[in-house]
Amino acid sequence: MTVTHSPVSSVRRRSQGARRQRRAGTAFVAAYVVLLIAFGVVPTAYAVYFAFSNAQGAFTGFDNFVTTMQDFRFVPALGHVGLYLLFWLVSLVVIVVGLALMLHRLASGGAGKALRFLFYIPGALAGAASVLVWLFVLDPTVSPVSSLLGALGYNTFGEVIAPGHLPLLFTIIAFWTGAGGWIVVIYGALNNIPKDVMEAARIDGAGAWQTAWRVQIPMLRKWIVYMVILAFAGGAQLFVEPQLLSLASVGVAGRDYSLNQLSYDFAFQMNNINGAAAVSVELLVVSLSAAALFVARSGFFDAE
Repeated sequence: MTVTHSPVSSVRRRSQGARRQRRAGTAFVAAYVVLLIAFGVVPTAYAVYFAFSNAQGAFTGFDNFVTTMQDFRFVPALGHVGLYLLFWLVSLVVIVVGLALMLHRLASGGAGKALRFLFYIPGALAGAASVLVWLFVLDPTVSPVSSLLGALGYNTFGEVIAPGHLPLLFTIIAFWTGAGGWIVVIYGALNNIPKDVMEAARIDGAGAWQTAWRVQIPMLRKWIVYMVILAFAGGAQLFVEPQLLSLASVGVAGRDYSLNQLSYDFAFQMNNINGAAAVSVELLVVSLSAAALFVARSGFFDAE
């Protein structure tokens, strides 16, 4: 005897399955939304409130923003962060994409796996720990590469961390700690490029360089934009590297090198919480504006 299922029961089972999937998705999203509100939206709203008020809670308009921008340290700190972001973003895009393409070419061998692992290891260190490691590397008296530093003409720690060197040094530290994770992300995106597209490029006679430039990189556009947006937001908040370097060098790097340091100084040295909040809101506005620009110009949400 053959048992048949009516169309109505089949539709009912599919509907129940869809509802279970929606409930599971809602549960995952709800957990994220709760954390986002608690640690993102509420602190941001709190900072905005302080930025537009004084110590007594009275509304002051843009007075705190004007005061912080007129501070003699603001423009130099803005320039420092801008120069660092230029070095950081250019090196991130060029080197990360290049290394990911190289690893993708080596994927069939054990070398590719070993290199991916080696690139990712530095990311296991927290920001402060990685800076401490680099403090030893950059000090010629204890550095394992002291001979290289000496060959470059640097014999003291102060010579290595001269103010003119700091944007490049901070870029190296940030790249060492953060690039490995992005290499893995871009490598995964390369694996998602349809094989028939790659095969078509090979049949058309495209070499490795032409395939990378005309096929792979254009199809990585959205992933590269995503990387740049997050790297810009993180780089604009430069704090740990100059702060620890300032402590280790007895002020050579400057306690107000970056905007985040300046905000910290307003809050804990000058007891001006409202000014610190104003600098934080300025950083938020700049990061959001840059993200909106990248998204709009890149067609980030356009369907493929």
